[in-house]
Amino acid sequence: MVDIDGLANKLWEAQQTGTPCGPLTADEPELTVSQAYAIQAYNLERRDSPLLGRKIGLTSRALQEWLEVDQPDFGGLLAEMEVPLGGVVDTTKLLQPRAEAEIAFVLRDDLDFHVVTAANVLSATEYILPAIEIIDSRIADWKISYEDTIADNASSGMYVLGTKPVKLAENPFDLDLAGMVLRKNGRVVSTGAGAACMGHPVNAVVWLANTLCKLGTPLRAGDVVLSGALGPVTEVAPGDSVEADIAHVGRVHVRFA
Repeated sequence: MVDIDGLANKLWEAQQTGTPCGPLTADEPELTVSQAYAIQAYNLERRDSPLLGRKIGLTSRALQEWLEVDQPDFGGLLAEMEVPLGGVVDTTKLLQPRAEAEIAFVLRDDLDFHVVTAANVLSATEYILPAIEIIDSRIADWKISYEDTIADNASSGMYVLGTKPVKLAENPFDLDLAGMVLRKNGRVVSTGAGAACMGHPVNAVVWLANTLCKLGTPLRAGDVVLSGALGPVTEVAPGDSVEADIAHVGRVHVRFA
């Protein structure tokens, strides 16, 4: 029998000590996806911070092929994970941080339909924001399987949101064509577009909404959803400054200390 508590404690200790651990699947090769999500939920609950939304990971074909899967995964966004726009990230709370640019959806309505469509997502979205997700791994050298990253809260660390909402109904443009530029210390380190996220960021939110409905934990009004990376990630370290510009969506920036 898989020791859910023991595996959760392994990730918890890695976070608390700042020392990455080995892959959970090395200890439990038969770890299932549902058990990995149970480990994720266990550790999110004991962090005792409000759940503000969800993040979607593995939205690019390249990452899915790397982990030999055909779907993304998801994690939880806690209040303690948010960094103010232009703020400073305390890197002592991170182990192996990397940054990526994303589009965040903020919901006005619940998405608790039997089958959620793209039209449902667009109708339920209050506005979108530019975002930087600071991904992290409690597992040494990012040597992860699909089940490992799920258990590790979809390799979440922190996130930063822009502060100028963009309402899609009032600003019609093609999200899949929205270009992205990510700069580190003023130098371009990543470029991409909305199409890099499952062909269209809305597709990622549709997947998440349907997945959560099946689990009985649907997306609710007010939830923030980080829809997935628009281009390659960049490693970050103390002293770095990172800025993302997404066409029609806006700019977001953060510093690392």
